Amino acid sequence: MEVEHQIAKLLVQLSKSQDDEIGDGTTGVVVLAGSLLEQCENLLDRGIHPIRISDGFERACKVAVDHLNEISDVVEFTKDNTDNLFKTAMTCLGSKIVSKHHEQFAKIAVDAVLSVADFDRKDVNIDELIKVDGKVGGSLADTSLVQGVVVDKDMSHPQMPREVRDAKIAILTCPFEPPKPKTKHKLDITSVEEYKKLQVYEREKFEEMIKRVKDTGANLVICQWGFDDEANHLLMQNKLPAVRWVGGQEIELIAIATNGRIVPRFEDLRPEKLGTAGVVREVSFGTTKDRMLIIEECSNTRAVTIFVRGSNKMIIDEAKRAIHDALCVVRNIVRDNRVVYGGGAAEISCSLAVSKAADQISSIEQHAVRAFSYALDAIPLALAENSGLSPIETLADIKSRQVTENNSRLDMKEKFVYDPLISKRQQFLLATQLVKMILKIDDVITSGTVE
Repeated sequence: MEVEHQIAKLLVQLSKSQDDEIGDGTTGVVVLAGSLLEQCENLLDRGIHPIRISDGFERACKVAVDHLNEISDVVEFTKDNTDNLFKTAMTCLGSKIVSKHHEQFAKIAVDAVLSVADFDRKDVNIDELIKVDGKVGGSLADTSLVQGVVVDKDMSHPQMPREVRDAKIAILTCPFEPPKPKTKHKLDITSVEEYKKLQVYEREKFEEMIKRVKDTGANLVICQWGFDDEANHLLMQNKLPAVRWVGGQEIELIAIATNGRIVPRFEDLRPEKLGTAGVVREVSFGTTKDRMLIIEECSNTRAVTIFVRGSNKMIIDEAKRAIHDALCVVRNIVRDNRVVYGGGAAEISCSLAVSKAADQISSIEQHAVRAFSYALDAIPLALAENSGLSPIETLADIKSRQVTENNSRLDMKEKFVYDPLISKRQQFLLATQLVKMILKIDDVITSGTVE
């Protein structure tokens, strides 16, 4: 969608920033930022200077973040007891397109994160160690977690074996072709004898390359580049299965998973640089000719693939986004296992705390701090409206119950509606930073076209 308005562009960038950093809560951060901007307009109309508004929002945000820390609960989990992680992932997936299968997807997300998590450092490298791939066909229920790597390629020759066990993999970024001069060149063939000499030369070079690979003990070649029919035929004759045109990102993931080294030249091939895997097999789908390679039982088990199935590309893309959010939520709990309770409960509790803090401020910033508390109400109001409830009446009732019962979570704990603390905290901080930046803008000058 094309966005022309400058402030709208900033909101889009804010959402992307939240998605890149935390992976969840992108809607909440935009709703909060929009509500804060609405409150800014009211304060500016009352003659309050932008700097005082900015200072008040900063002060209110600190109160809200400190209050989040106070009302947070610790979620206990281990590799053997993942119930709380599972419930957190279920909360994230409940409103998405995969909600019918959200238990299955939540289990996949938890298992994937725990497979690659570094518990000593409390970190999870999702981008490099968890690959999310998809193929049209089947249903969402056919989605699975592969303990290895799935590559959208097949064997380069139809007569090559469809399965290689105890695979020793040569991972190459050099093509199977005769060497070429570095500079521009021209080769003139003037007779049949010269053409035959060239043919023999090329064949010798191909055979030399294949011999270098086989001498290392490799029984499978994965190449970033392609090779012609002659090289392909020689590879098949020498019983050396090969996969060609494998992308750079997939090459890196295969190298990580198999503990192999990416080799840029045939001269650099050594047995110790080969990757290892228990089985590499080619699978086909339905009655189509679509095939993919699955590399399993890898020497480095800290690399997995989530393989998504769906009836069309749109469903697969939406399922991938849902899985990404669930992975990020589980990763956030691994990083910091403190949570606050969702359903708007945390925002309402923070709104009450900020409003109480505003009563103790004697300066003009009191108005900005109280406006921040009003802005926090926007998220529970939106949730109530989306649920078919009366927004204002529901908000007033919940606020009253939180004050009288002195309970910031109400029944959200019993319903297992969790939000990671770092995700909610980041929403408040990013939205406040964006609004403070916009308040510094006096005017926007758009250059026009001169005809």
